[in-house]
Amino acid sequence: MNERFSLGEFLKKFGTNEKCLEYVRRIKYPEGIFCQNCKEVTSFYKIKNRQVYQCSCGYQIAPLAGTIFEKTTTPLQYWFYAIFLMSVTRSGISAKQLQRELGVTYKTAWRMFKQIRMLMADNSGNQLTGVVEVDETFVGGRGRNRRDWRQGVKEKEVLMGMVEREGKVHLKHIPNTGKWTLLKQIKDHIDPRAIVYTDELQSYKNLNRYGYTHDSVAHGIKQYTKGEVHTQNIENFWSHFKRGIYGVYRVISPKYLQTYADEYGWRYNNRNAGSGMFELLLNRIAEVKVAKI
Repeated sequence: MNERFSLGEFLKKFGTNEKCLEYVRRIKYPEGIFCQNCKEVTSFYKIKNRQVYQCSCGYQIAPLAGTIFEKTTTPLQYWFYAIFLMSVTRSGISAKQLQRELGVTYKTAWRMFKQIRMLMADNSGNQLTGVVEVDETFVGGRGRNRRDWRQGVKEKEVLMGMVEREGKVHLKHIPNTGKWTLLKQIKDHIDPRAIVYTDELQSYKNLNRYGYTHDSVAHGIKQYTKGEVHTQNIENFWSHFKRGIYGVYRVISPKYLQTYADEYGWRYNNRNAGSGMFELLLNRIAEVKVAKI
């Protein structure tokens, strides 16, 4: 299903703060709200001019507590619109653009996107299976490649990517491309029964010793495919990721590189959801705790 949740549909469903709050209440309490005083699930009504629901006995709950919206003074509809934009844009949207569209400050727009990216982090712990392509890429800095590091040029940051053929991707901001750094990520995130394809980097040389079926292509001599052995899927992902980063966000801090990787990884992993991508992201509100900032 390739249809997208349209802006018109968004406005019909989430046209007011009250509708947005009610949606949060439903996803946090799908079976109803348990009243601590009555010791049972009871009917709660919304208190006027407050983002709070109350039982007839006086017990109150705040659906936004513990979510990315906790203590926010920004209208809830603005948050939902920002989530909508994050889910329907292929390469993301800048905080500057959100600032212009909502009329909020740049600081507010940046913080909203920072919080929303928390919903996109892959915390499932599920290992990748089948045929998995592994590769690293370098982001930021002024040097064109790793050789420039030795010339005093600002270092690039390293992202490691692991993608299942026709499946999911896992991305990790790592400190270097050393053998033990890469091996740890592979052991943590790839099932040992998987088939792993990489380039000729020496750090991958001994993967077979750890139970993985491993083969590689030698990019250094312009060998990009060897039958079924190639890393084209992860390389295509890197191409899209970098075009988005440099085209939309321009410059990103190493401190937040992982969160940007999570954003692109989430959209890739849910690429077949179509119009359901927006609600998939909304439904994570109940699962992800608010950031401590």
